[in-house]
Amino acid sequence: MTEPSERRASGALEGEVMQALQQAAEPLAAGDVQTRLSGDLSYSTVVTILSRMYAKGLLKRKKAGRAFVYSPVSDQPGLAALQMHRVMDSEPDSRAVLARFVSSLSEQDERILRDLLQDP
Repeated sequence: MTEPSERRASGALEGEVMQALQQAAEPLAAGDVQTRLSGDLSYSTVVTILSRMYAKGLLKRKKAGRAFVYSPVSDQPGLAALQMHRVMDSEPDSRAVLARFVSSLSEQDERILRDLLQDP
């Protein structure tokens, strides 16, 4: 059980929810997500976080009876790429952001990026 003084770090709950959904073999309803999470979260808290994640474009949902079932829009690398795209799209000077990002890559990551760019 999570005590009030043991609050999760920002984004930690989303991470736990995402992990539960990615490990599931099928889309999950809020109650199913709730049982897979650590701690003592209320059903309404789980519904709220699922709704927020859906609004952010991290999850897809479909109607199943009177409720929704949720699943990730992509795997973990795909979600990271989606977040990177959102950051780039939100910046007025995406070239500068990309240049700063590339200049901070390790030599190994730079080689990987070069290989990816040269691959047809």
